[in-house]
Amino acid sequence: MGRFYVTTPIYYVNDAPHIGHAYTTVTADAMARWHRLLGDDTFFLTGTDEHGLKVQRAAEANGRTPLEQADTTSLRFRDAWDSLDVAYDQFIRTTEPRH
Repeated sequence: MGRFYVTTPIYYVNDAPHIGHAYTTVTADAMARWHRLLGDDTFFLTGTDEHGLKVQRAAEANGRTPLEQADTTSLRFRDAWDSLDVAYDQFIRTTEPRH
């Protein structure tokens, strides 16, 4: 049995998920599923990057704090991946203490 680790980019929360995010995430999911079928010890990570000027500007444009923007948009990413049946092992948010 081998080991396989795959991650998507950690997506910015300045706007909603789009087809490019979905393409990348579904592709990573397919790779992870293939390696699981092969019996490899597999780990698939995705998540959101919740820092930066773009996030601050998006929050201001939406009348939110940066954390409110991050909370809302991060949930939209999780909901999108649930809708696409993406089987990630871990979803990380860069505002979490563990990060």
